[in-house]
Amino acid sequence: MSCICLGPKRSGKTHLLKALQEPDSIDETSYSMPTIGTGIYRIHFPTKSPNSDKPKPPPADGATQAHHHGGKKHLPKSIQILEIGGSMAPLWRQYFEDVKKLIYVVDTSNLCQISAAGVLFYSILTEPRLQKVKILLVLAKMDYSYRQMRNEALLMLQMSKLQKQIRQQVTIVEASAVTKVGLDPIYEWLQWP
Repeated sequence: MSCICLGPKRSGKTHLLKALQEPDSIDETSYSMPTIGTGIYRIHFPTKSPNSDKPKPPPADGATQAHHHGGKKHLPKSIQILEIGGSMAPLWRQYFEDVKKLIYVVDTSNLCQISAAGVLFYSILTEPRLQKVKILLVLAKMDYSYRQMRNEALLMLQMSKLQKQIRQQVTIVEASAVTKVGLDPIYEWLQWP
């Protein structure tokens, strides 16, 4: 699998992937069982985003030149993502072969989890096989947490310090499976090579 989704237990991985797969399938009443083992999600990219009448922000670094080669035509229409349960963190390393993209989900509404999440995240970033991987850090459950939680989460993850030390390009997105905030940038990140 060239794209994997990791994160501590109950960080919101399953909800996020289900929302990306089928945006209307998740609301505040949704409940998912902790993922034991792994789950595979095929995510189809929306052909037209609901906000497409608004001018689009320029894509992230590296994406601009793709426009001159026929734009989105050559981009994949879907992607398969392997979700690996948080309880399997000790075994995550078994899945690192041939990974091109990695989504790391952290529950911003749970400060107790964040420092542990940071330790796990750091172990991923320093993994030799993942040095060229594109990384998406998803601050999940933003509908539950206050705005300032984002900054606290990044502080607790020591993001600014990490970004100086690491080689990977880390994109940070705030998302909520319930309010659908942040899903568009995630689709875009998944779709661009």
